[in-house]
Amino acid sequence: MKWQGREGSSNVRASGGGGKMIGGGIGGIIIAGILWLVFGVNPMTALQTGQVIAGGGNSTEPATNNDRDTRFVKVVLGDTERVWHQVFTEGGQTYKDPSLVLFNGQVSSACGSATSATGPFYCPGDQTVYLDTSFFAEMRQNLDISGDQQGSGDAENQGKAGDFAQAYVIAHEVGHHVQTLLGITQQVNEASRQVTRAEANKLSVLQELQADCFAGVWANRNESLVEGGFLEPGDVEEAINAASQIGDDRLAQASGRTVTPDSFTHGTSQQRVQWFSRGLKSGNVQACDTFSGAL
Repeated sequence: MKWQGREGSSNVRASGGGGKMIGGGIGGIIIAGILWLVFGVNPMTALQTGQVIAGGGNSTEPATNNDRDTRFVKVVLGDTERVWHQVFTEGGQTYKDPSLVLFNGQVSSACGSATSATGPFYCPGDQTVYLDTSFFAEMRQNLDISGDQQGSGDAENQGKAGDFAQAYVIAHEVGHHVQTLLGITQQVNEASRQVTRAEANKLSVLQELQADCFAGVWANRNESLVEGGFLEPGDVEEAINAASQIGDDRLAQASGRTVTPDSFTHGTSQQRVQWFSRGLKSGNVQACDTFSGAL
C-alpha cells in the first residue's frame, strides 16, 4: 500500500491517560483469540451498559508525527475523510469528520473505559475511533499476512505487507462513524432493545458487515482519488485474508469453542469477505444494504 507523502488528518490525537495494560497484555493467547481482540468488539455493547464516563482525567493532545505508525494512521484517516466527504456531497449531505484517539494501555470514552484488550473500536457517543498503540505490533506478529516486505531491514517499511490490512481495520471503524451519521446506528440500537438477544446479535452482524462493505467502498474510491492509485499488488488479497481470519465461525473453531450462529456479532468469514469485496467492487454505498428490510 502506498501511503507516504500524502497529507494526513489533523483529527488524530493522543490520549494523556496512559496506564498499564490489565493482565500483563495478551501475549500467549492463541492467534484466534488475539485476532478477536485486535479487531474490536461491538460498540453497541458498551453503549447498552450505560457506562458513560465524562473523561476521567484522560485528556487528549495532538499526536506527534515522530513515529511511523502515527503518520500512517493520520494518512489513512485523512484518506477516509476525503472519500466520505465526496460520497456525502454526492448524496446532498454533509460529512462530519470523526476524531481518532491513540492510547496506550487504557482510555476513557463516552462509551465507557477500555483497555488494550478491547482492540480498535468506535464510540458513537463522542464520534471517535479509539486505537491502542500496540495494535500494529499485534497485527504484524499475529495476523497471517504474506508479502515480500516481511522481514525487511528498512524500519520505514517494516510490516509494509500488512499496511492495507491495518488500513482496512481503521476504515471499518470509520464505517461505524458513517453509520452513525446516516442514523443507522441509532436504528439498530432501538431495534435491538425490542427483540431477543439472538435477534439483537443478528442485527449486530448486519451492522458489522455493512461496516466491512463501507471499508470496501473507501478502498474503491480512494484508489481513484489518490494520484496514481494507492493499492499495490497483493493488497486486496491481504485485506480479504484479514477479513476471512476474523469471522465469528473461524474464531470459534480456532479457539475450540462450538460454532453458535445465534451468538455471532460480526459475521462469518465468508460473509465478511463477501461484503468487503462487494463494497470494493462497487464503490457504492447503496450496494452495502446488509439489512434489506431488517430495520
